[in-house]
Amino acid sequence: MSDLHQMKVAIIAVDGFEESELTEPKKALEKAGATVEVISEKKGTIQGFKHHDKAGKVRVDRILDEIHIDEYDAIMLPGGALNADYARALPRVRQIIFEMDRLRKPIAAICHAPWELISAEVVTGRKITSWHTIQDDLRNAGAQWVDEEVVVDQNLVTSRGPQDLPAFNREMIALFAKEAVPQSR
Repeated sequence: MSDLHQMKVAIIAVDGFEESELTEPKKALEKAGATVEVISEKKGTIQGFKHHDKAGKVRVDRILDEIHIDEYDAIMLPGGALNADYARALPRVRQIIFEMDRLRKPIAAICHAPWELISAEVVTGRKITSWHTIQDDLRNAGAQWVDEEVVVDQNLVTSRGPQDLPAFNREMIALFAKEAVPQSR
C-alpha cells in the first residue's frame, strides 16, 4: 500500500452524495496514511444516499469558505447526482477544482462528480470516465469519454460508479502517492 502520511486530502461533498463513494475512498485514503477532511457548504452533517434512498450521514470537518487551496495536496469528489448537480453550481467548488487543476494537484472524481469538473472548465482534451448518463455532457464539454472502470489522465483519476470502487481507490492512492513525496512549499 502506498504511503500518504505527508498528504492532506479534501473530500468535497454536499447533501445527496452517494454514500459508498465518499466513505470507501475516505477509508482507503486514511488506511494509506492521509489526513482527510470532509468539506461542505454548511457545518454539521451531510446526508448520504444509496442510489435514490437516504443512507448515512457524514460529519463535516470544515466549510468551503474556511479553507485555502494551499492547505491540501489533493481533492476527492464523490458522486451522487444530487450532490454533483448542486456542488457544481457553487462558485467556491468550481474555484477550488479549477485552482487545484491549474496547480496540477491530484483530483479524484467518481460517478456524477465529473459534472463538477465540467463546470470548473477542466475537462477539455482530457480522457475521462463517469456514470454513463453524463457521457454526452462530458463530450460536449470537450472531454474524451470512455467506458472504463477507472481512467488516469495527468493529475485526474475518474471512475464510473460504486461497482468500480476497488479500482478507483487503487488508482486514486497510486496517483496521490506520486504527489505525496515531501516538497518544499
